[in-house]
Amino acid sequence: MNQINIDKIYLLLKEWWESVDLTNYEKSNLNKEIISFNQQLFRLKEKQLRIGIYGKSGVGKSSILNLLLDKKEFKTDIINGSTKNIEEKEWSLKHQSLKTIDLIDSPGFDFCDVKDPEYIFSQINSSELILFTIAGDINRNEVSQIHSFIKNGKKIILVLNKIDIWSGHDLKNILKNIRLKLPHYIDIPIILNSKNNIKNQITDLLNRDGVSLLTLNSLQLADKLFSKIKEQRLKKRQREAQTIIGKFATIKASGVALNPLIFLDIAGGFALDTALISELSKVYGLNLKSESARKIIKNISVNNILLGATQVGINSSFNLLRKVFIATAPFTHGLSLLPYGPIAIVQAAISVRSTRIVGKLAAKEIFKKSKGCILDPSHIIKKFIIKEPELFKHTKVYLSNKKIDNNFAIFLP
Repeated sequence: MNQINIDKIYLLLKEWWESVDLTNYEKSNLNKEIISFNQQLFRLKEKQLRIGIYGKSGVGKSSILNLLLDKKEFKTDIINGSTKNIEEKEWSLKHQSLKTIDLIDSPGFDFCDVKDPEYIFSQINSSELILFTIAGDINRNEVSQIHSFIKNGKKIILVLNKIDIWSGHDLKNILKNIRLKLPHYIDIPIILNSKNNIKNQITDLLNRDGVSLLTLNSLQLADKLFSKIKEQRLKKRQREAQTIIGKFATIKASGVALNPLIFLDIAGGFALDTALISELSKVYGLNLKSESARKIIKNISVNNILLGATQVGINSSFNLLRKVFIATAPFTHGLSLLPYGPIAIVQAAISVRSTRIVGKLAAKEIFKKSKGCILDPSHIIKKFIIKEPELFKHTKVYLSNKKIDNNFAIFLP
């Protein structure tokens, strides 16, 4: 990816962010996510890449970073847990596209004195490249942490440190066991930390993919923020939509149950459903005209035979019975009106039920239409990874997990 591409992505994200009109409540509730994204947007503009190192206590994380720097900048000790907080140093590595590369040291994730492990994880998770350091065969906790990073779309390199304590045969068996425990759906490189080996390999990776990693990470953070905003707004719209559906259900039921002249017949119910859909469309950011609303009703009825039968067949039958009861009342001294009340109540209940079904299905249809009206950062990500499919297989994993985790249908009424 060249210089023009990264600038273009920055302008796209900047334009998208400036178009997002947040309420004060959203700004307050998503404060951490907003700060994180703005920091990333600044790093993208300034072409600042971050490399985070992560692993258990005592595996030699700080020593590896010092090896990259060619000097002792990060504190090391023979006692495990010498790093207590996140520490950051600039790596003076010459790169033709990146202006700065920052190395981030972190406490061991199993260290009991870490005050805020979630903050530690989030700081490493926001970096473009993660050096996951081990000092032997990996255990269940390490595998779990690796899965968490992969789920977030992170580029991981596994660094096997302290290899001098193993014989060649033992080292071969350790590597074999590690491979068996790592996810099979994605390739995670393993670097043996021998003299100059790690520095040369990471330098080659950054020269080849550094700008792309920075760009992709910025897109993913934008996408995560977008998902948070959308989730909050859908929760709010869910409450508003439920209120509107309840109001229309009450109106329709009242007309059916209380009006002896059958004021609310099938045509009246259809008109109310049309008005209901028009109101729901406003809640979800669209402004559908009556013709579009009627098309949605038609699609709902065609695709849901039971609903169509309920609204047309059963209601028509009950309306006919009620008319017969009224017409025969003079000849039966009013006795034929006795079933009128229970039937009206049943018909009212059916009207409430059918209105709620129409409202829910209409909200789903409207939501599908409204999604195309908003710029979604994931669309940019998909176009981006098409150009470099081999490099960003882990991003496909992220997008796949996003579909599972962000099931926004649960926030529909």
